[in-house]
Amino acid sequence: MTAKPVLNRAQFHTSVAQLRDLPYSQAEIAFAGRSNAGKSSAINLLTRINRLAYTSKTPGRTQLINFFALDPDIYLVDLPGYGYAKVPPAVKAKWETLLSRYLQERDALRGLVLIMDARHPLTPLDRQMLDWFTPTGKPVHILLSKADKLSNSEKALTLRKVKQEIAARDGVSVQLFSSLSRQGADEAAALIEGWFAQSRQPDTQSAG
Repeated sequence: MTAKPVLNRAQFHTSVAQLRDLPYSQAEIAFAGRSNAGKSSAINLLTRINRLAYTSKTPGRTQLINFFALDPDIYLVDLPGYGYAKVPPAVKAKWETLLSRYLQERDALRGLVLIMDARHPLTPLDRQMLDWFTPTGKPVHILLSKADKLSNSEKALTLRKVKQEIAARDGVSVQLFSSLSRQGADEAAALIEGWFAQSRQPDTQSAG
């Protein structure tokens, strides 16, 4: 009997608002993106669990870091959406501190999946996320979400432009993605599963 892919084992574990409350973790992969970029829908599709991540019609509603357990001490992490204008400045500042410190300091973090709306990718805040995270040397994979809303020629142009801009950043990859049409879902899931598989290899080697 084939083991269930690690992403499909996701179960809600905990939500935290402070870095000091982060659970012990051996390995985790985080999902980040602007409010309303389609992050929750992407998580639900990739885990194949409907409504695992709460999809809100009110951007900026999720202010917590949500942990979904895949295996003991292995997590998929849903970070708060960023960039929603109506959030009070004090709350916005708190989110930004939480996000930047988590991305820069979390040892267990193995990679970042960054969701961008394919119709307007690489906003200043998206670039800020890359600036925070790429110095860690850990990989980033960009999902250009809502690709179903673009024509084929627009998709090709957008993908080419984003690839050109990220070319100078080591360890950053990009693909088209749509939760509605499922475009790119298998490719993204395989990449994330690969990150988790790599994260377990050093443990096995050092065990001897």
